[in-house]
Amino acid sequence: MPVDLGRVNTSVAMGATAWPDGTAFRTWAPNATKVSVVAGSALSATSDPTSNPSWRPAPEDGLARLGDGSWGGFLAGIGDGDPYMFFVEGAGSSGWKRDPHARELTLTPAFPDSYGVVRNPSDYPWHDEGWQPPKFDELIIYQLHVGTFWAQDENGRDVRAMRGGLFLDVAEKLDHLQKLGVNAIQLLPIQEFETAFSMGYNGVDYYSPEGAYFIPANQLGWRLASVNRMLARFSKQPLTELQLAPGVNQLKCLIDLCHLHGIAVIFDLVYNHAGGGFDDRSIWFYDRQRTDNLNNSLYFTDQGWAGGQIFAYWNEFVSRFLIDNACFFLGEFRIDGIRYDEVRVIENNGGRAFCQQLTSAVRATNPAAIQIAEYWNADRASAVQPPPQGLGFDAELGDRLRDALRDLLKQASAGASAPLDLSAVAGALVVPAAIPEGWRLVQCLENQDLTYAPHSDAARVAWLADIEDRRSWYARSRSRVATGLLFAAPGIPALFMGQEFLEDKNWSDNPGVGDLIWWEGLDDANPVMRDFLEFVTDLTKLRRSQPALRGSRAHVSRAENFDRVIVLHRWIEGQPKDVVVVANLAEQPKQGYAIGLPFAGDWFEVFNSDVYDHFPNPAPVGNDGHVRSRDEPLDGFPARAEIALPANGLIVLARSRVG
Repeated sequence: MPVDLGRVNTSVAMGATAWPDGTAFRTWAPNATKVSVVAGSALSATSDPTSNPSWRPAPEDGLARLGDGSWGGFLAGIGDGDPYMFFVEGAGSSGWKRDPHARELTLTPAFPDSYGVVRNPSDYPWHDEGWQPPKFDELIIYQLHVGTFWAQDENGRDVRAMRGGLFLDVAEKLDHLQKLGVNAIQLLPIQEFETAFSMGYNGVDYYSPEGAYFIPANQLGWRLASVNRMLARFSKQPLTELQLAPGVNQLKCLIDLCHLHGIAVIFDLVYNHAGGGFDDRSIWFYDRQRTDNLNNSLYFTDQGWAGGQIFAYWNEFVSRFLIDNACFFLGEFRIDGIRYDEVRVIENNGGRAFCQQLTSAVRATNPAAIQIAEYWNADRASAVQPPPQGLGFDAELGDRLRDALRDLLKQASAGASAPLDLSAVAGALVVPAAIPEGWRLVQCLENQDLTYAPHSDAARVAWLADIEDRRSWYARSRSRVATGLLFAAPGIPALFMGQEFLEDKNWSDNPGVGDLIWWEGLDDANPVMRDFLEFVTDLTKLRRSQPALRGSRAHVSRAENFDRVIVLHRWIEGQPKDVVVVANLAEQPKQGYAIGLPFAGDWFEVFNSDVYDHFPNPAPVGNDGHVRSRDEPLDGFPARAEIALPANGLIVLARSRVG
């Protein structure tokens, strides 16, 4: 059937839009001499024209110029699930191109030879009505990589050595995450990437989720039953096989189930560059003006980054392509936030105005969705300042506390007599004057880069704490202190997968190499990983129960290198809900150790890290849950108390047990 050229204009969305009687197609190719669309049965396996280098589209396949550099047309009878491809002809190249706006790509043919798939975004029946994401200052983020986090068979056995993880594999661990107490997961990039295994930062098809994370429709089997059991627990209607079969719906199902478990979903979007080895059907070769490999790509500059190419932010259509992409995920996938990769690269390559337009558009689309920038330029605060002075992001990644605590662990690992310098930690525990609120800093000890096996300086916290024995008391106790300070500090705490149970191996994005987080350790005879999981779980509860820990006010009243003690005061102005955190990195306990306190009277010992060594520790060093202070100034406070501190331990004193 010929393309109808009269029904599509510049008001129609880019890509393929399913209508009741067919599908509207629109694509941007301002330099092309002709653009055609081939869809449905014309792309069947028996008559695949894309494998014939001499094939050329018929005149009736052609789209119409729409006057703004885009082309459009309508094909009757084409609908949800039908494959399609564009054929773009021009001076630089002519050939088959994947739609840059395709919502999904086929599994057969496989990427990069895949076709686009028409998808109706209204076909997934959401169950998360009434869902409200956590407030920004209440977030506790868990970062994970879909392909290596978890993969199981119908009997619950770990099969990551045989295949990579899938979107619905992540769903099988939602009970673990909910019990842990995190209220947001941050997925490493999930857009279609070029290699068999990838961290995801080399994406090329920005609207299409990674096909390696899909389950083929004919293999849903027990997956459907598992999903429906989860839905039944929340008194929700079951999904049908047809509803779960599309790959995009499997990602939507994961997000839907996260919301039912009280967990927000943050996407990691990479707008500083794309690719790292573009194939002929990708956006790098879309509507090229010349046959050489110089700066003639429609979407990119000639500047490279991380093995790929930097976008041409000055081009209005390119800028709109990326902004629409962010809003697309907010709308069609109901994500709750975005972490933007390497924003400094965008700004340093002419993208400052783009960043301001992006953050404004996303905020207008969903003001409850947090926008987190990875921004390492010297003027850090400008990332979270509103335009025109700043870029307009809500929060940014912090590195001062991260680096200070990791360095402190390295110092402490040298032994009891090694000199410690607590000044960097003390400085990093206070919100910088230029940052308006503490939650605008996302704080971590581990992330995808710091623990990535191919990086020569990568190291997990346990390795930093004791390089000789990552399961020793030294590794356990020092790791507890560092993690406790992370959760006590101003900012949004973020964990990397496996950190909650003291994973000591770095990770790899190749599930076959053995660098996988060790879930089996939670069932091992050695209780170290279970104990640490209990510790982190109770830390998340502590943070939720004590409002002062979620606020911005912080003061280090003592950072004593000789004693190896640091004291942190957290409070909310005008509220008697103060919290004092005391960390001791001496390898012997301290009895009767005097510290200053902001109030005289009774204080509750609401947390003691020593409890979690061989949990429950029958004889932890501590204060039996209670400390009484008296009116006697110390450390700039009006009161003081003598307390017991466990070796390599952390205690938390609070005016009340709950906020």
